Amino acid sequence: MQEIFYSSSPEETEDIGIMIAKKAKKGDIFLFEGSLGAGKSVLIRGMAKEFGITEPLLSPTFTLVNEYDGNIKFYHFDLYRLDDPFELYEIGFEEYVYSDGISCIEWASKCGDLLPDESIKINISIEDEKRKITVIWKD
Repeated sequence: MQEIFYSSSPEETEDIGIMIAKKAKKGDIFLFEGSLGAGKSVLIRGMAKEFGITEPLLSPTFTLVNEYDGNIKFYHFDLYRLDDPFELYEIGFEEYVYSDGISCIEWASKCGDLLPDESIKINISIEDEKRKITVIWKD
């Protein structure tokens, strides 16, 4: 199933993140794609709010992953600076994404073949100063 949302502000993007998170189940993996500044981290911040995470969500650009405790374990990956998918083994990537927590992975295409086909794909594009957020839910 596919859903499309449009946002004209960071606040609207966060609200869409909350709506998406309401449909999430334990163990879901969300794969994010979009250009720099498209709003991936803002959408993830909204999702984190829905899971009871109140601390600031910082992008893990240099650490690759940040772990948060809310109503459920929440893992935020940013793979922008990843050079080789095999670097993910060094951080225990599989232990995160194959757990009961929620995983949100920015620049997911850099993972290569390390992700299951059942992942939920989210693409954010900028069209006429609005964000188009396309969510492709797993069947």
